[in-house]
Amino acid sequence: MTVLCDWEIKALCEGGMVEGFAEELINPASLDVRLGGHLMIEVADTKSFVNVDISARTEKNPYRLMPGEFCLAETQEIFHMPESVSGQFVLKSSRAREGYENLLAGWIDPGFGLIHPARLTLELVNARRHWDLPLYPGMKIGQIVFFKMSSIPVNSYSRVGRYNGDLKVTASKG
Repeated sequence: MTVLCDWEIKALCEGGMVEGFAEELINPASLDVRLGGHLMIEVADTKSFVNVDISARTEKNPYRLMPGEFCLAETQEIFHMPESVSGQFVLKSSRAREGYENLLAGWIDPGFGLIHPARLTLELVNARRHWDLPLYPGMKIGQIVFFKMSSIPVNSYSRVGRYNGDLKVTASKG
């Protein structure tokens, strides 16, 4: 696999790989992604999550992720991954330095969202011990590194993926 560079990412995005694409999100070897408007928050008395709409939150009035708190979040961008491209979500280094952690489940298979468009669900933790961290729509939370596949897979995620078509943050489907 080969990491795609800025002009290759731009061409794929302009060709429809990423809805919500903006040229200023392109880095030399990745594409920044922004936080969407919905979270799923862990609550103490149940194993299930509570859906939280943060779409009206802003940088000046964010949702506050408490120290040690875990949540599921979504990207603002919607993906239509070609069968010839895969991707990996990683936190922006600035976010990691502020205390955000990602649980490293951000692999994007070729064909993800190709037939049924989908947003990425992110697993976020506040690793700080004493301070909360802000979350708000449009916040640059991470970046996607794209890889050119050596060939088209026999079993594309477009046909076998369980999270295709998920347009809001989604808990585990087991």
